[in-house]
Amino acid sequence: MQVYLPIAEISVNAFTLLGVGGGVGMLSGMFGVGGGFLITPLLFFIGVPPPVAVATGVNQVVASSISGVLAHLKRKTVDLQMGTVLLIGGLIGSVIGIWFFNLMSRLGQIDLIVQLSYVVFLGVIGGLMLQESLRALMRARNPSAPRRKLHKHTWVHALPFKMKFRVSGLYISVFPPLLVGMGVGILAAIMGVGGGFIMVPAMIYLLGMPTKVVIGTSLFQITFVAAFTTMMHAVTNQSVDVMLAVFLIIGGVVGAQIGTRIGLKMKAEQLRILLALLVLAVAGKIAFDLLWPPSEIYSITVLGRF
Repeated sequence: MQVYLPIAEISVNAFTLLGVGGGVGMLSGMFGVGGGFLITPLLFFIGVPPPVAVATGVNQVVASSISGVLAHLKRKTVDLQMGTVLLIGGLIGSVIGIWFFNLMSRLGQIDLIVQLSYVVFLGVIGGLMLQESLRALMRARNPSAPRRKLHKHTWVHALPFKMKFRVSGLYISVFPPLLVGMGVGILAAIMGVGGGFIMVPAMIYLLGMPTKVVIGTSLFQITFVAAFTTMMHAVTNQSVDVMLAVFLIIGGVVGAQIGTRIGLKMKAEQLRILLALLVLAVAGKIAFDLLWPPSEIYSITVLGRF
């Protein structure tokens, strides 16, 4: 059954869209990730133009983050004070990212910029995840091996304009959280991701936040930044395809339930290695598509009547 996507201006099989949403939802349930950094490349592969894939992929992030942050608020594992500082930085970064996105669109280079961004970020993140996962696997097999400390005081803690974050138990400068939030906002606008795969490690290793409040605080910031980014894309680019978003969300909800059950039956070390390999495979596929010569060097299209 073919479904016409009015903004993407292509027809795609409805079950393919449900499968993409379901597959990403399943990965989300298995690995505990939002999946935003995977759903946008998968949309590239089925023919959705990168600007539409980026703008619509953020919808999936909003939908998955809202339920998560509500659950964490009930458990009181959200640092609203830290989340607000991250959010301010995220909104500033989102505005910068949207401006850059629009500039590259006018220059006709946005497709290349988005795909290159995914190759670089997924390659780096996937490599680091695989390295850390293999170390964790070795530590699990050798419990007597010395463990690396998660966090220690660095130059970050000597910066001025310090603020006390009571829930996290921190007394640090507001500049590092602002910069972390700004970076996530830029990524959300250009790549259509929530940015949790970068923000969570930064909150643990750079800011020194306790792990128990990191996920909830990250989701709090991501929810509002992703919603703001979606609105900005809709207003400035008209590139949010509601029909595509609906199919992805439906598939994602079902897939997440299946993925959660599968994840409970597998070891954490195995899950992390599988996720790292998957991220590297997606980065490799995008790089291959960029480097491999196209079957048609150019195409002729009727632009309109004069």
